[in-house]
Amino acid sequence: MMVEFDVVDLPPADHPTEGETAPDFTRPLVNDEYWEDRSLSELVGPEPTVLVFHPMDGAFPATYLWNEIRDRGWETEATVVGVSISTPYEHTSFVEERGIDSRLFSDPANGVAEAYGIAHDLDGMAGIEEPRPAVFLLDTDRTIEYAWVASEWPEFPDYDEIARQIDRLA
Repeated sequence: MMVEFDVVDLPPADHPTEGETAPDFTRPLVNDEYWEDRSLSELVGPEPTVLVFHPMDGAFPATYLWNEIRDRGWETEATVVGVSISTPYEHTSFVEERGIDSRLFSDPANGVAEAYGIAHDLDGMAGIEEPRPAVFLLDTDRTIEYAWVASEWPEFPDYDEIARQIDRLA
């Protein structure tokens, strides 16, 4: 049985772009064992940081996105972290089930996506938002070196281009 869905154009996003400083935030940061409040600025170090906004855990775009990131091994050259509206409990299960080597920020109120200008209504449901898919590649001082933000749903980033950009900064 094939599942079909419509491609939906998303309204323009007012997101930070290359050369701007990525907004800092503090949220629960989750791996497969525990979570703790951490800020983005605490994670930025000598290697590039890949900040990945994704739909809620379990949605096919999130699963596909994280499978691709895991299979490409970006974690060997960069700090890769995700952000979604999923709770820490959902993130813990998702990380464990998918074999994700990255940590995920839990942002149920979607405030981080709002700060980045990439919040959108989830399937037109009143009062429910999530981040649109987006990837920001940051250097050592949170300067955005590369930005990709979905303009339609579903849409996926150019993984090869992101890998080239990571290699350029690593």
